[in-house]
Amino acid sequence: MRPSGLRILSSSLGALRGHAMRHVIARWRWGIEVARLARGRVAQRAADPDALQGFAASIRDACAAVPLVRVGGGGDGGYLLPDDFEGIRHCFSPGVDVTARFEEEIARNHGIRSFMADASVECAPLENPLFEFDRRFLGAQSDETFITLGDWVRDKLGEEADDDLLLQMDIEGAEFDVLIESDAALLRRFRMMVIEFHDMERIFERHGLPLIRALFAKLHRDFAIVHMHANNCCGIAECRGIGVPRVFEITYLRRDRLPAGAATGALHLPHALDRPNVADTPDIAMPEIWWRA
Repeated sequence: MRPSGLRILSSSLGALRGHAMRHVIARWRWGIEVARLARGRVAQRAADPDALQGFAASIRDACAAVPLVRVGGGGDGGYLLPDDFEGIRHCFSPGVDVTARFEEEIARNHGIRSFMADASVECAPLENPLFEFDRRFLGAQSDETFITLGDWVRDKLGEEADDDLLLQMDIEGAEFDVLIESDAALLRRFRMMVIEFHDMERIFERHGLPLIRALFAKLHRDFAIVHMHANNCCGIAECRGIGVPRVFEITYLRRDRLPAGAATGALHLPHALDRPNVADTPDIAMPEIWWRA
């Protein structure tokens, strides 16, 4: 039975109204986005819950439990590392604090020379014959103000080095630029890396998670996570039932240095040697989704 002209007209008007409504909604959303951008704000959809769970699983899979020691004293600037310093003669330490307890301790106990870099200060916080300071920021390109990790290592040691290196990096969010720019061969020159990751709530952004996940996958091909510690400076961000510290430290050990029989896929946190970064602020714990098998 053929539809009547009235029914065809009614259907066409309904489709037109639907198209017009979608157009109105699209313009309304566009107007909101323009206003948000004008205020310096950006909004995007949250990451897929399954993708978040998958990223957390990849972090757990990269973990390995090994004995640790604390270096650099209590509080901020102190870190947990494997007691595997023999043969390391150089540390690269971008981001200079008001103290250099970490660098001072590895110089005193292991004779390790530390190269420091930070354009926001004029000099290292103290004098030591094993300290060398450059007033530059670490970044994704080299110029008068910035230097890449690769150029920095080459400037100090040349293309070939006869020892493993140590990296201790706290550069307020620039770690992502540096690690993306640094190739795997360069990173493998480091036996151990202690990195403070900032703004980790970006994993909840639909476009942020894939980039962060790819960076961590690059690291985990050659390095195992042997410790994680939540910095209590900035609290925990939560989305879709998952919590992540906005700032946290990860200690990496190159996989060829893992002790035989090291338990992989799990850590035990918090560690007995952990200390709060900020003494007068309530401590926070690394949520179990990131470390418990």
